[in-house]
Order: sequence, then C-alpha cells, then structure tokens
Amino acid sequence: MSAKPRANGPGTQTGNVIRDSALGLVGETVDEVIALNGHVWKDSLVSPSLLEILRLRNARTVNCVFCKAVRYDVARADGLSEDRAEMVADGYQDSALADREKLAIALADSYLGFPAGMDAETARRLSDEYDPAEIASMLVALMTFNFTSRGAVSIGGMPEDPLPIMEVSVAISTG
Repeated sequence: MSAKPRANGPGTQTGNVIRDSALGLVGETVDEVIALNGHVWKDSLVSPSLLEILRLRNARTVNCVFCKAVRYDVARADGLSEDRAEMVADGYQDSALADREKLAIALADSYLGFPAGMDAETARRLSDEYDPAEIASMLVALMTFNFTSRGAVSIGGMPEDPLPIMEVSVAISTG
C-alpha cells in the first residue's frame, strides 16, 4: 500500500512539474523554488549533463521516486544518454563514466554523507579537475536538488514502484 500524501497538488495542470505538485499550494515559496531551479540550470558553471548526474545521485540517495524518473531535456541535449544515467549508481567508480563525472559523484556523496567528508586524495583530484567556482556551482545545485527532493519525499504519497522515465524541460518562474 502506498503512503497517502499529507498534501495534494493544487489540482491545476500548468505543465510545470514543480507548480503542479503539492509545493504549488504555497505560492510565495513555489515561485522562489522554481526561480532557484531555473538559475541552477541556466547559470551553472558546469554542463547540464554534469548537473543531471548530480541530481540523479541525490534522487537515488534520497529515494525520491519521481526525481529518479525525471530526465531534464537540457542534459539529454548535452549528451547524457539513459545508459550513462543508469551508471550513476553504487559501483559508479568502475563504470564507463568519465573521471570528471565520477569526481562530481564523489563530491555529491561527500555532501550526502557517503561518507560525510572526502579523503585527501579525492579532494586533490577534485580541485585539480574543477576550479573553486565550478565546485561552488555544483554544491549550490546539489543543495537545491537535495532540499527539493527531500521536500517532495516528506510530503508523502510517492509511489512505491518505479515510474517510467520522463523527459521534462527546466521550469521557469512565471511569478
């Protein structure tokens, strides 16, 4: 039996996945969340495919069924295939992902607590691969993905079974 949601969406279908969710009930908040998500995707100092790898690692760690099923069109257009998206899982270190992508996952894992922190060698490799502004950009994105997916999970009502993969566009605020 699936958990019943503690809140339901506003009952409208705007086509904006964030606005149509239970987060849409709080207009003052949802506009800010949509705007922040838009800035993460549009103003990032790293590629959309790398952002999607971070987002998927977070989604799988938080176990947000909806977040795990979403694929952003900008990441697909940037070259992130479904085969590569599936590699963002335990054992990624031995996958065909590029070293740069593996380091981004290591950064995500250090934030998400697997382990809480990063060993000196990985930190050195990360700083050799990315400049400080890129690392900061990835962390802002990761924190945004983390708080929104945790919010979605805490509202409840997520299906227990996986959803089919769905491609969506970056939501923009229409405030």
